[in-house]
Amino acid sequence: NGQGHGFVCCFIVVAMALLKGATAAQTYLVGDSFGWNVPPNSSYYTIWASKRTFYVGDLSTFNWTGSHTVGISHIQAEYDNCKKDPGEVLSSSGPGVTVPLGTSGSFYFYCTVDDHCGSGQKFAINALTNGSEPPSPSSASSFTI
Repeated sequence: NGQGHGFVCCFIVVAMALLKGATAAQTYLVGDSFGWNVPPNSSYYTIWASKRTFYVGDLSTFNWTGSHTVGISHIQAEYDNCKKDPGEVLSSSGPGVTVPLGTSGSFYFYCTVDDHCGSGQKFAINALTNGSEPPSPSSASSFTI
């Protein structure tokens, strides 16, 4: 039956489109093997983050040695000024913490200890909803950090 065959093909196309938008959550190790420490240069974490696309549901794991925190803000001015009391500060007596990206939008991460943020221990990301297309390279480069 030609009609039945068309229905099956249509169903398969719709199912594939829905699956394309569903991606498994990723876990990112911030700074890779370097971890979450005072970086060797002020752009280290900015470059690290720019090579990744973050989605709601992803996890960012911050591992460190020594004394560090993870300050989280949705306000760029707090990040730019390395404000010592951002929206949320996660600290741990252990070697780190894992942060889930629960909503879409801009996230600003930085260390609130001493002048670590001023030394470049910070980065900004834009968490997308599943199925969203990442920004094109030309628009990504215009994102101000």
